[in-house]
Amino acid sequence: MAENANWYVIHTYSGYENTVAASILKSADNRKMQDFILEVNIPMETVTEITDSQAKTVERKIFPGYVLVKMILTDESWHLVRNIRGVTGFVGAANKPVPLTEQEILALGVEKKEVMVRYGVGDRVKVVDGPLDGFYGIVDELEADKNRVRVTVSMFGRETPVDLELDQVELEN
Repeated sequence: MAENANWYVIHTYSGYENTVAASILKSADNRKMQDFILEVNIPMETVTEITDSQAKTVERKIFPGYVLVKMILTDESWHLVRNIRGVTGFVGAANKPVPLTEQEILALGVEKKEVMVRYGVGDRVKVVDGPLDGFYGIVDELEADKNRVRVTVSMFGRETPVDLELDQVELEN
């Protein structure tokens, strides 16, 4: 059932994000709806603030007044979330919440897509996606934490370094 779940954005009163997130999880537990309300997330960023010549690192909400919920949308789950104190509604048209797209989820960093890397620096790889699909090259740099690989590809008789995502290349067979 979890594969039917989508991320939805909930609008809350500003400052109530943490209370709303905790209340959603507690209500899901109380009503035995953990299979429908899978995850609650408040996107945060770490910022260094400098005041009076002192640097202080603080966590700040990226979208104040909004909470993200991964859930399977049914009438019961919609009512559970909608009736939490502090929730003003779902983001979307009237009574029809609009789920986030895969690109939006990855851009927000809510879910990480794991890629198995079977190649390393110096290995010969084949580009399997994008405009250079079918080209071969040598891996120069590999930054798994940034989902980036630099490959030197031979195009028109010249060696050209190209930055690609990890899943756009695979080890040559």
